[in-house]
Amino acid sequence: MEHTSGIENELIEGRNAITEALRAERPIDKIYIAGGDGDRTLGFISTVARDRGITVVECDRRKLDSMSQTHAHQGVIAVCAVREYVTVQDILDRAAALGEDPFVIVCDEITDSHNLGAIIRSAECAGAHGVIIPKRRSAGLTAIVNKASAGAAEYLPVARVSNLRAAISELKEHGIWIYGTAADGACQLWKTELTGPVALVIGSEGSGMGRLVRESCDFILSLPMKGKISSLNASVAGAIVMYEIMRQRSR
Repeated sequence: MEHTSGIENELIEGRNAITEALRAERPIDKIYIAGGDGDRTLGFISTVARDRGITVVECDRRKLDSMSQTHAHQGVIAVCAVREYVTVQDILDRAAALGEDPFVIVCDEITDSHNLGAIIRSAECAGAHGVIIPKRRSAGLTAIVNKASAGAAEYLPVARVSNLRAAISELKEHGIWIYGTAADGACQLWKTELTGPVALVIGSEGSGMGRLVRESCDFILSLPMKGKISSLNASVAGAIVMYEIMRQRSR
């Protein structure tokens, strides 16, 4: 489990507690289940969770033991989300209700909770209508992300999708131009028109955008660099581009 400054994700532990949480439709970010356990209750939890779109991760009991706060997890731990996820259409509907061109942030495998929180914070401040994240290989709407976002995750809609490329295709079907960022991008940030319907893809902390996601972008932006370091933190680079988009949209 992740820790930061004394803040912990809210956990639900034990088979009965998690079953009741699912029945009550509590927002749950992820469920960890002991792998290889043929218990029928765990199978029921896994099936119901997947049907609701909740990510289920099989792991060994040592991981569950290290995560557990009660030391009575019974082979299953749920990490609560701070709020419900929305759909991509919900984000587009929000822009339409405001009478604005869509401004969407797409996070490609941002696994660090602090980075995702910082991106959500910047997106909310820059006037984005929502953030899209993948279900796999990504941080989710946990208490740590909410803390890192300074509470912005409570207000900005976040959609969690099974296939990021399919989500980008959906955005394109609504006339939204897709912009990615990379050091070798052909489009210089200060010289690129960023008005109209826009989605900004922010790549992962280590390797940037995945190949297939990059190929889905209409434009690849590059940020000017004058120092000896050739790259910026993902959340910092994202914030710079978001504010350039906001500046152009405000003209």
